[in-house]
Amino acid sequence: MGFGRNSSVRSSGDSLDGMLNDYDGGKTKMKAQKSGSTKFVAALTCLQFFFAVYATFLLYYMGPSIDLRTKPDFTWATRIAQQWKQLMITPHVVGHYQEAFSSLTTDEIQPITPSLVCENEKIDFMQKKSNDVQMIKFKRELYNEVLEFQNKNFGTETLPELMRMKSKWALHGPNKPKITVLLNHFKRKTLCAQLDSLLQQTLPFYHVWVLSFGSPNEHSLKRIVESYNDSRISFISSSYDFKYYGRFQMALQTEADLVYIVDDDMIPGKKMLQILAHVAGTDKYKNSVLGSIGRILPFRQKDFTFPSYRKFRSKEAGLYLPDPAYDITIDKIVQVDFLSSSWFLSAELVKTLFIETPFTFSTGEDLHLSYQLQKYRNAGSYVLPVDPNDKETWGDSEHRLAYVSETTVIFKDIVQVRDDQWWKALSTGYVTQWAAMYPQKVDALFYAHTVDEVKTLAPLLEKFRSTVGKKAYIVVSGGTYCPCENAAAALKWPMFVCKERRFKIFDLALGALSGVSNSEVPVVQAVYSSMKGLIKIHNPSVLITVADIDPNVRKALKMASETNSNSTTLVLLPRASISKVLWMADLRSTALPNWNKMRISINIITQNRVNSLARLLKSLTNAYYLGDEVPITFNMDSKVDEATIKLVGSLEWAHGPKTLRRRIIQGGLIRAVSESWYPSSDDDFGLLLEDDIEVSPYYYLWIKYALLAYHYDPQVSLPELSSISLYTPKLVEVVKERPKWNATEFFKPIHPNTPYLHQLPCSWGAVFFPKHWREFYVYMNMRFTENAKENPVQIPKSRTNGWQASWKKFLIDMMYLRGYVSLYPNFPNQASFSTNHMEPGAHISAKDNVVKHNKQDFEVPLLKEDFRNFLPGMKMPPASKLPSLNLFNQPLSLRGLKAAGAKLGQDVLRCNNATELVTVDHQTGLPQRCSKF
Repeated sequence: MGFGRNSSVRSSGDSLDGMLNDYDGGKTKMKAQKSGSTKFVAALTCLQFFFAVYATFLLYYMGPSIDLRTKPDFTWATRIAQQWKQLMITPHVVGHYQEAFSSLTTDEIQPITPSLVCENEKIDFMQKKSNDVQMIKFKRELYNEVLEFQNKNFGTETLPELMRMKSKWALHGPNKPKITVLLNHFKRKTLCAQLDSLLQQTLPFYHVWVLSFGSPNEHSLKRIVESYNDSRISFISSSYDFKYYGRFQMALQTEADLVYIVDDDMIPGKKMLQILAHVAGTDKYKNSVLGSIGRILPFRQKDFTFPSYRKFRSKEAGLYLPDPAYDITIDKIVQVDFLSSSWFLSAELVKTLFIETPFTFSTGEDLHLSYQLQKYRNAGSYVLPVDPNDKETWGDSEHRLAYVSETTVIFKDIVQVRDDQWWKALSTGYVTQWAAMYPQKVDALFYAHTVDEVKTLAPLLEKFRSTVGKKAYIVVSGGTYCPCENAAAALKWPMFVCKERRFKIFDLALGALSGVSNSEVPVVQAVYSSMKGLIKIHNPSVLITVADIDPNVRKALKMASETNSNSTTLVLLPRASISKVLWMADLRSTALPNWNKMRISINIITQNRVNSLARLLKSLTNAYYLGDEVPITFNMDSKVDEATIKLVGSLEWAHGPKTLRRRIIQGGLIRAVSESWYPSSDDDFGLLLEDDIEVSPYYYLWIKYALLAYHYDPQVSLPELSSISLYTPKLVEVVKERPKWNATEFFKPIHPNTPYLHQLPCSWGAVFFPKHWREFYVYMNMRFTENAKENPVQIPKSRTNGWQASWKKFLIDMMYLRGYVSLYPNFPNQASFSTNHMEPGAHISAKDNVVKHNKQDFEVPLLKEDFRNFLPGMKMPPASKLPSLNLFNQPLSLRGLKAAGAKLGQDVLRCNNATELVTVDHQTGLPQRCSKF
């Protein structure tokens, strides 16, 4: 690469003048002395010898194999040597030498001026103007839509408004910016016009670098630079063609504050540097790249595909701005997807272009720059407005040149390459104007880093994609990790899904950034930056991946999901659980973001049944927990035995923290249960289990599914739901006769296995809701008595009226008085998520308990297979379709349940109206007032 300045021409010219003056002086002296022919020949011989020395000195530079561009500028000396070479071979008479010197004086001594070397580009066509009415309509409509959106969301300014904005840069003084201008030239004859315009700028430039990479016109370009004789203007050349990225590589070397990279088809107006610098100094646009021509990439078509950006007669093909062909001028600043022909930005931002390896070096540096700036700097690309009556404010004062330059991209193969490039950018997180204007909403975005992870996630992905009304896409790492083609094969999808411009699978091509590296940083950066953009475009409710994914990738996914203001939840699923949570696809997209919101804690009440406790712990350990943190707490009364203490102490609980609590004074079952858990937040749910309970491997899935479907879905209103039971009762518990009851038979007319709502709380495995449990605490505190006869609540025909010292009795009373219900499972053979083994304890077989308990009336089979297969339509029914039963297993609407409680009128506050119930402060559980229901 050679660097040339005009100063070399000046210094070379000074040496030549001195040499020729010496020669003229010598010749005059010879004539004055009127010497003879001998003296003349002697003098001539000396002169020949003098130039022979020069010829010898320059012999190296006369060789035809030598590239003079890489050597110091001795052009003048080379030409002298060439002249004297001829004379030495054929020495005739003095006239030959005189002619040589006469020619040398004319060509070399006279200074080169721009007027002698400049050429002008000939434009022999008129500005393109379309007469296609439909296309004019399409383009204008789309342009107006873009402007309206941008003006509404972040505001757009006219040129006068921009110039009135406060800027850090000024025309004079210490805040005057240094601007390096890079002019890239190949064949076009516009260099003089560009330099003339730059030399007349209202804000002077710092440096101008004229670049010539592999240009056939290098010699003439260099002569033009030399002719301007300005030390600020440098010529940089190379025989190698660095193509479109070379100028940006050169821009990395500047010491200036700002760089202005200009194609050879742009003749900026004289006020352009002042305007660009002022806008670049504003707070709003300081993190931006500015230009005069830009393009808005294609919009999605009705068939959900994206057209080529060069598609003819298509509104969705995007916009070229400004576009005189359709009378589209820029009167307000407009954000575009990429700029063409000129780029003005801070020198610091230039390096962003090279963070990722470009899709290709053959074209597309314009798109790659805008894509990288947005992806890694959150920087926008803007076309500046102009004053239509003042060409000095234009960045392209001769727009026809820009049209000529586009002939380089009209060939089919180049169009295809650029189409592939912008689609790749959109597929890896580039938020185009279409994406900003039309934010998508998908239910799930899957991420797989390896082909094995693709196979693992495939069942859940296919369930989402096959569920009516659901959208789900998959992102793969690409590169050497998991190429799109391998992922498609694993999913049994056709290979064309990796090529078509339709959202389905996204290949991040991670190798473009990470390459060969022993550091985790490139992978984290690549995954985070791409996923952040994809999440912003598609707004998934959940981002799903496997729990054992590479830890660095997991960090990147977590950071990316947290950047979305519309709430995207990262879901890390253990591989063994993925096929068990296909019901995720049946949840509303509004419920899915709450996947990680709930905290379900296990609270075990135990004392001296170590074998029962061991059985319970084994069943808990074998359950599916979906990677959630599930704390476990052991509540032991004062009489706990040694074996139990050793068992709970030795337990390795892999799903969360373990807590041991032991009473000093024996509290009995009522205190052991009611005080075993208290919610720490409205998302804290307590599972209460006595040690003679055993659970199904699917129990946690049932709880989570129910909570998401009926509690965490904002479109569902079911405030009456206070708990979720794991157990399906076989008896009507509150009736004196305790008749047998089968929910499957009872609900057969609706659906034999529909879940149902019941006013009876469950004490053999249930999850209690935080708001209602706080309420229960206050209620029991206000109503607690050891003597059942002193309890003011007497539910008609209920066996519970005579229960002594039972926490469940007080909970039943509260639920009856306030119309609360519990959700119960209902599966074939009364299979449940928990069973009660009815082993001797505080109530069962107790001396003061006259009720005889038949174990067969309470034990139920545990579900050992996916319960989803038994649900109506293989999913939870809508809340409005759940049947409800009163305390006595009789069908009654939720309103009817409340009416019964209001009619009894025995709550802690006396409500005078039969249509009113006690309402409470859910943060404290304290009763507040009576309200109509």
